[in-house]
Amino acid sequence: MKIVASVAVLLLASGFAYAEGPKPCEVLKAEIVKKLEAKGVTAYTLEIVAKDKDTDGKVIGSCENGTKKIIYQKTPAQPKTPVPSKP
Repeated sequence: MKIVASVAVLLLASGFAYAEGPKPCEVLKAEIVKKLEAKGVTAYTLEIVAKDKDTDGKVIGSCENGTKKIIYQKTPAQPKTPVPSKP
């Protein structure tokens, strides 16, 4: 009986997740930015493009029913300008 109840709970939970529907690209992009910043990543760009567009970078997400994708690219870190020392 416990197994049947467990399976029912899992099916119900997955049904709610599916009912939520696809995420808009801007929402997914904001979630990805939050995760990257939490990991300390600073030099990057995220770009939302059509699914069939060829671009450089790594696909890290799909949104709007798979019609668009989110591309991650590393960017060169900004060089720190040295502070001039006083003589």
